[in-house]
Amino acid sequence: MNDRGFVSVEYIFTLFILFTIGCGLLFYSSSLINSSINIEDSVSHRIILNDVSCVISQVNSNGVGYSKYIKLPSDKGYFEITVDKSKLTIEYDNKKGETMLPLLNMDSKYKLISGRGYYISKSGDGKIVIT
Repeated sequence: MNDRGFVSVEYIFTLFILFTIGCGLLFYSSSLINSSINIEDSVSHRIILNDVSCVISQVNSNGVGYSKYIKLPSDKGYFEITVDKSKLTIEYDNKKGETMLPLLNMDSKYKLISGRGYYISKSGDGKIVIT
C-alpha cells in the first residue's frame, strides 16, 4: 500500500497466490488424514479376521473334542464375518475382506456378528462347529 492508500496490483496478486497455496495445502493435509484413517480401519478389521482364522485353525489342528471361545470386539463398529467351507469373509461399512482356510471341514455356513462370543469346536465326526 502506498502513501495515498492504494493497493498495488503486485500486492493483490501476491495475496491471491498465498491464498491458493494455503488452500492447496489444506486440501492435501485433509486427504492425507482421511487416507490414514481409512488404512487404520482396514488394518484393524483385517487383524480381527486373522484372529478368527487362527482360532479356527487351532481348533481344527488340535483334534476331536477341542474347543475354544472367541469374543469379537464391538469397539470397531458393526461387522459380520461369514465362515464358509474354505474361506472367511468380513463385511463392514460397505467393504469386504477375505482370507482362505485350507483343509477345513465345516459343518455348515456360519455368520459371526461383532460384539458376540462364540465357541468353536471340533465334533466327533471331524467337522468344525461354531455355537
